[in-house]
Formats: sequence, structure tokens, C-alpha cells
Amino acid sequence: MPPVSRQHALTRDRPVLPARTALLVVDVQNGTFNDAQRAIRPEFFHAARDTVIPNLAALLSACRAAGIEVIYTVIENLTKDGRDRSLDYKLSSFFIARGSWEAKVIDALAPGDDEIVLPKTSSSVFNSTNIDYLLRNIGIEDLVVTGFLTDQCIDHTVKDAADRGYYVTCLTDACMANTHARHAEALGCFAGYCRAMTTAAFLAALNPAALNR
Repeated sequence: MPPVSRQHALTRDRPVLPARTALLVVDVQNGTFNDAQRAIRPEFFHAARDTVIPNLAALLSACRAAGIEVIYTVIENLTKDGRDRSLDYKLSSFFIARGSWEAKVIDALAPGDDEIVLPKTSSSVFNSTNIDYLLRNIGIEDLVVTGFLTDQCIDHTVKDAADRGYYVTCLTDACMANTHARHAEALGCFAGYCRAMTTAAFLAALNPAALNR
């Protein structure tokens, strides 16, 4: 009988191994979620406040307890005048001043003392930071992607991570776009690049793995 191809054994349906997994929290910062968004982007604001942020709080607690690496990204200029921003960010007038309130992760999900926060000026964190280098140094194989916005930075990050050889999981109720329709469309668009799970399903998968890490 001919040997079974190794390719056939590959699957995204993998156990959660804490030592090889990182939780990525994308752009959950004051500049993207604040009281002004209630009027400007009501669907986003209410979904973020009532679903995404509580789910992220639960994920952070569980991942920290299990020893999973937690990494944040924030949109933030590296220079005072923002000359380091991508052309797209300049054209789109994305300007988050270095060290500003807008650049900080929201208080409810504040990073721990030894957790990595990467400032970025592109939609995909892989294009304007050294995250790929960091993940490989830490020994990460599985990247769990959450945050804002599903059809922009989440979409780009999921696809780039997949292309770079990571097993990607997107937690569908731990991210959001400006509207529920755009959120759903984005999830469908990048479905082939990742495993889609709810927060509850991921936490259920994490519990037995954490006991044997």
C-alpha cells in the first residue's frame, strides 16, 4: 500500500497547545472604541461594548491562566509627524499620535506588565511590525486573531498569517466591523484562510489542553 501523503494529514482542527499558541488582540484601543462611536457607528459600538469586549476579557483571563502568549497591536505613529505611516494610512487620514490616549489599549483590556504591544501603521500587523520574527522566536505555530475591524485589519492579518505558515483561528464573536453585515461578509471572505470558532468553543477547547501544557 503506498504511503499516505503528509499533506492529507494536515488540518486546522487542532488541539489548543498553550506553549505554541498566541492570542492576538488587534487595535482594541481608545482611538477605535470610544463614546463618540455610539453615534458615528452604532452597530459597531453596541456589538463591541456588549459582546466583543466582554468576550475578550474572558479570553485574556483564560489565556493568561493557561500560559498562552498575549500580543496586542495598536494603530500608532512612530514619529511625531506621522511620516512613517503607510501610504494607505496617509491617504485615509489615519493619524494616531505617538503616546496619545487614542493609541492606548482600552482600560478594560489593558496589557499585562510583560505582554507585547506592537504599534503599527498598516492594516496587516505583518507589514509594519516585526511580529513574524517575534512569533517564531517564541515558538508560536497557532495564532488566534481577535479585535477590530473584521473587514479591514482582521482580514489582512488572517490572510497574511496563513500565507506565512501559521495555523490561524478567528474568533467570530471577539471581533467586529462597522456593521453586522460587513462583519458577516468579511468572515465569509477569509473563511478559507482560518478556522472560525466562537469564544465559548475556544475556551472549551482550551480547558483540557491547559491542564496538560
